[in-house]
Amino acid sequence: MVPFSRYMEIALYQPGLGYYSGGLQKFGERGDFITAPEVSPMFAQCFARQIRQLLDNFHDQGIEHIDIIEFGAGSGVFAADLLAELERLGALPRRYLIIELSAELQQRQKHRLDSEVPHLAASVTWMQTLPDRVEAAVVIANEVLDAMPVEIFSKGSDGTDMVSIASDQGRLKQVLTPASENVLAKLADIEQRSGISFEPGYRAELNLSISGWLAGLEAVIDHMVLLIIDYGYNELEYFHPDRRDGTMMCYYRHRAHTDPLWWPGLQDITAFVDFTDVAYAAVEHGLEVAGYTTQAAFLLANGLAELHAEQVPEGTDTASIQRQVSLSQQVKTLTLPSEMGDRFKVLAVAKNFHHDISGFALLDLRNRL
Repeated sequence: MVPFSRYMEIALYQPGLGYYSGGLQKFGERGDFITAPEVSPMFAQCFARQIRQLLDNFHDQGIEHIDIIEFGAGSGVFAADLLAELERLGALPRRYLIIELSAELQQRQKHRLDSEVPHLAASVTWMQTLPDRVEAAVVIANEVLDAMPVEIFSKGSDGTDMVSIASDQGRLKQVLTPASENVLAKLADIEQRSGISFEPGYRAELNLSISGWLAGLEAVIDHMVLLIIDYGYNELEYFHPDRRDGTMMCYYRHRAHTDPLWWPGLQDITAFVDFTDVAYAAVEHGLEVAGYTTQAAFLLANGLAELHAEQVPEGTDTASIQRQVSLSQQVKTLTLPSEMGDRFKVLAVAKNFHHDISGFALLDLRNRL
């Protein structure tokens, strides 16, 4: 019997067997889900504009050696589109580091970069852990936190339990065991800071890895802006009484369901992000919460409308009309509240960075964290 977090770690990351380590198509129309970089290159192009501003701000502080660090680069499409746009803007970083645990995904990413930006691929380095020391970096974590292993707690009338996974005659099953001290401590923090009272029968997820992840970044990077893009809520929304079964979702060939024991190693398992918890963890490690907004507001503040206008063809021939419709649909998917626009948030965490960040100029929701 193992805690749910250990089961999730094995199911997603076990070498050769885990979901992210296997050879199946994961991203895009032929995979299990679509991420924003797969929707449109305009997503990465907006981030290129944001990063150009950050690089200029670092230069204003007298810092010359600035890296981009991307966690979990997926299919590599974001890195390829971002580097191409940064080159066009004259804002390439010193190095582009990809932190990727999956050897199989590393190969997919290398193939994508070699195919789309071969003259820039040599500037990309793949690593499984952070370097020992980085002077300055823009760190990007797009749909990374939702794939971190979580614990599942369950409130009972006589105490708090957590979900563990056991085998019963060769079949996996969920069992309740007494909650660990780490789970109890995290729940106590949440109840104290957000005034939440969990009623019996309430069940949800806790990500206990975020604090250590942020501590690792703080320890090795002297000057940093970290951009976290993910689906999630502030704490009061995350633990709303109506959300009493948690936020965990599983994806297999674009079909969503809530049973993490189906097809282990073949399906994605995710949980929404509690952005309030991320913000508190950042502050605890001496970092600054520099902005929080919706994906739609962040992209629009970084020129999405202008990018769309530049790329829309003016012709009335069939190819031009199809292109117009395609670009319009891409913008809608990225920004509409019913699509990715409000469900995905962007949180900025900074260390030794002393400038406003353009992506939060239209809407900054830090007061809601």
